[in-house]
Amino acid sequence: MQFDAILLPARRARMTAQGLWHDRTINDGLDAAVAACPDQLALTALQVESGELRRFSWRELAQMADRIAVGLARLGVGPGDVVACQLPNWWQFSLTYLACSRIGAVMNPLMHIFRERELSFMLQHGEAKLLIAPKTFRGFDFEAMATALQDSLPVLRQVVIVGGQGPNSFEALLSGPAWENEPDAQAILTRNRPGPDDVTQLIYTSGTTGEPKGVMHSANTLMANILPYAQRLGLGADDVVLMASPMAHQTGFMYGLMMPILLQAAAVLQDIWEPSQAIALIQRERVSFTMASTPFLTDLARTVTETGQAVPSLRTFLCAGAPIPGPLVKQARAALGVKIISAWGMTENGAVTTTLPADDDERSIHTDGHPLPGVEVKVVDVDGSALPAGEPGRLLLRSCSNFGGYLKRAHLNGTDADDWFDTGDLARIDERGYIRIIGRSKDVIIRGGENIPVVEIESLLYQHPAIEMAAIVAYPDERLGERACAVVVPKPGQQIDLPAIIEFLKARKVALQYIPERLLLREAMPATPAGKIQKFKLRELLQGPGESR
Repeated sequence: MQFDAILLPARRARMTAQGLWHDRTINDGLDAAVAACPDQLALTALQVESGELRRFSWRELAQMADRIAVGLARLGVGPGDVVACQLPNWWQFSLTYLACSRIGAVMNPLMHIFRERELSFMLQHGEAKLLIAPKTFRGFDFEAMATALQDSLPVLRQVVIVGGQGPNSFEALLSGPAWENEPDAQAILTRNRPGPDDVTQLIYTSGTTGEPKGVMHSANTLMANILPYAQRLGLGADDVVLMASPMAHQTGFMYGLMMPILLQAAAVLQDIWEPSQAIALIQRERVSFTMASTPFLTDLARTVTETGQAVPSLRTFLCAGAPIPGPLVKQARAALGVKIISAWGMTENGAVTTTLPADDDERSIHTDGHPLPGVEVKVVDVDGSALPAGEPGRLLLRSCSNFGGYLKRAHLNGTDADDWFDTGDLARIDERGYIRIIGRSKDVIIRGGENIPVVEIESLLYQHPAIEMAAIVAYPDERLGERACAVVVPKPGQQIDLPAIIEFLKARKVALQYIPERLLLREAMPATPAGKIQKFKLRELLQGPGESR
């Protein structure tokens, strides 16, 4: 694969001169941990459904990474090849990334909620050479889906199944044989190690174009965010990090997979969010830090209150993905006894802003935080002129962690000659430099931290024989932040209801989380003179009754 990460070379001299790029890779971090504390616990992974618990010391983690790396090389994976990984928070996910980094391959994390429609685009666009997927997870047959997809994707040479019994199983091909002891293993493990400016991660984000965009990151861009993030939050080797947010999201990948390795801190993975299981993990593993979206915080606080099961080791809960309701901060503080940190970020940059541990709770309630070191933000008007404090406008940022660009879509990179990146969000900045996201110019709904690709779902609804016009808009939800409502104008003489829409989208293999959960029927859409649907008026209409599932 030829990566067009054109935003990286022009920034290198300035980033290194300012000490913002560290010229280290995850290999350096893992090797340093093995040298410093080889027998210390590094990773604990729980599979909730089976109850299986797997632990690795740093020495065992490195050994397994080497084993899987040689196994990947035996399957023809080499420098620059894309390895797609559609796994939950299993130890195999973490080890696959470490293995890819040993041989210069690029990890493409894929959310386990994706189905044929999303996967077929991403795997083809990213030219994935190998796909790793579970045999089954939460009752779904991933092996059957992956095998069927392979027939239509000539670039995809190999499907590897975790938990399988056949010759294509992860265990048979990668984690079982002692590949690291083969005569050529050391040559394989050392000759193609990537540099800090090589693309190490290809991760897709939903945008307004109706198709996901492939975000390219290097070790330098990722670490330029992770290290100051950890420093601001006071995290170090003595911490234990719980990650229940999917590692196929940037949250899980950067702060659940990479950060603990760089800090030489223990990581604890939970594959299915179940708050009582999380409490048990926090208690048993003495978890001190976690990061997740608002629903996780809501569930954890409620369960602790209902059960009386305390989490005394937990010091900090960083909440991102949607504004934190004020009452929730107060409830969570009382129930959990932890510091609630508010944050905002993007797949393209990682965390951009956070409140500070010393801030009062009002900052977490009313702002999305202050820029991390190495990050500048500004709010501008439609002409690009900077606006004064308190004035709402378009949010731009200039960051040491800004991505390398969108794969094969450099025209969408949204970064000007001075390295200012247009976030697509509307915000205001107060007199102390704290930002508040007040809306999105991007047509994306964030449901529990998960972006819903609005344009793609709207395009599918227009294919329904009973629908004349359709729009997807957000409506507020106490737990998830936002949910999606379909506003529909039926064709003359036609009828449509929410169950019919759900069935229609399911038949087109749309991820369940993307399917609208409410329906509002209209005789006409509010529109501008140019015919553009006025979605702000639709949001106002959602204050009235609508059909929900």
